[in-house]
Amino acid sequence: MTLERILETAGLSGATTTPLGGGTYNSVFRVSSREGEFVLKIAPEGPPGLTYERQLISTEAMFCRLASKVAPVPEIVHTDDATALLATFLPGEPVFGRDVDRPLIRRQLGEAVRAVHEITGPGYGYPQLGLHGTWTEAFQHMYAAVLADAERFGVRLPTTDLSRHAKAFDEVRRPALVHFDLWDGNVLADTGLSGLVDGERAFWGDPVAEFVSLALFGTIEDDRDLLAAYGFEFTDSARVRLAAYQAYLYSIMLTERVPRGSSDEAFERVIMDALTRALGVLA
Repeated sequence: MTLERILETAGLSGATTTPLGGGTYNSVFRVSSREGEFVLKIAPEGPPGLTYERQLISTEAMFCRLASKVAPVPEIVHTDDATALLATFLPGEPVFGRDVDRPLIRRQLGEAVRAVHEITGPGYGYPQLGLHGTWTEAFQHMYAAVLADAERFGVRLPTTDLSRHAKAFDEVRRPALVHFDLWDGNVLADTGLSGLVDGERAFWGDPVAEFVSLALFGTIEDDRDLLAAYGFEFTDSARVRLAAYQAYLYSIMLTERVPRGSSDEAFERVIMDALTRALGVLA
């Protein structure tokens, strides 16, 4: 379906589009019409790159429908749950690289993330891949999938045996809605927090997994403002799980560079160093 046809189906009139940067999977456009300002996402053609990268439009639509009720998340205007998603345009700009009132933003972000995590799902894992009855089983499948993707793309990754830490994962007894991509580029702010965007990588699982991207390549326990507002205190088992989720995300980031044609060797070293540190916790 053409871009014009998508906008017509969504009921917009006099619409103009402007490409937006920052998207690493879908094509993203800002849409201006008589009905208002919107963001349009269009899925890429062809097969998915990594195993979980399928039907991401459907996953983001699900995330927005649920999370927009409790946090500053775009509301869905139109979607076909396969190739296109039209959502409301939120004010503000990504906080990445900006001079903002960071303590305020982090406190507001902690409150918003906690509200999202209170949403409970019907099972564990990625909704587009089929849910599991336990988080332990779901995460084992998620981690195994990215290792299989790495082998398929010829990426050599250091790994660990997660089964040694099964008791830590067994502590997760409720499938919370997890965004899993809340780095500073997906957090919007003007005078305060104004948006959480790009929920296409969401899953049902352990809220601790959220803390990986919230402190990408860093240590979330240093973020006292966010953790205090969230109301979270780490335990030893939560630290083990966090390290596993770091290893998972950094393995994804290293593997996806092949199908995306990325060749930034310096950034690859940053990711690999972070992966090595995470695996050291699990050793």
